[in-house]
Amino acid sequence: MSQMGTIYLLHFDPPVGHARHYIGWAKDAEARLREHKAGRGGRLPAVAAERGHTITIVRTWQGDRAMERKLKRRHEAPRMCPVCRANGEPRGVVG
Repeated sequence: MSQMGTIYLLHFDPPVGHARHYIGWAKDAEARLREHKAGRGGRLPAVAAERGHTITIVRTWQGDRAMERKLKRRHEAPRMCPVCRANGEPRGVVG
C-alpha cells in the first residue's frame, strides 16, 4: 500500500527562468518547505532559494507519490495555482 502524505504546489516569485511552480510530496509539507528554503531537496526549489526568490506553498492535496506523479504529468501547475489565477494568468478548468 502506498504511503499517504501531502502533495504540495510551490509558487516562485519571481519565476526561476521559465518555471514558476514545483509540485512535490512530503509526509510533513511545512517541514519540507523549510528544507526547500534551505536549499535542500529538488533542484528547482534549491535554485530559487539560492537566488533569494520567494517560495510559497499555494495549494495542497492529500495523496500518495503516484498521485503526485499524475499531477506533475498534467503540466497544468499554472492552472492549479491560486496566485496565478488571481493575477489573471492561465485560465481553464482546474482539476
